Amino acid sequence: MSGAVAEEMQILLTEAFAPTRLEIINDSAKHSGHMGDDGSGESHFTIHIEAAAFAEMTRLARQRAVITALGDIVGQRVHAVAIKASVPEA
Repeated sequence: MSGAVAEEMQILLTEAFAPTRLEIINDSAKHSGHMGDDGSGESHFTIHIEAAAFAEMTRLARQRAVITALGDIVGQRVHAVAIKASVPEA
């Protein structure tokens, strides 16, 4: 993880879900020159998040919750985010 947007995502997701695991991977270099690449170096991310808060949610509900927690980042400041949200193993 690096950059201001990635750091902001980490703060927002930590505050919203108190995750036991959070990994934000900047995939922007893989998309250089593609649609959505704004040249900022922070246009595409993969998020791996594990939190007890997801226990009663479907996979789709988890993804929607993550997107909601990120506010205006997804779709306005970041072109694409792949989300892998899970609950901690017992």
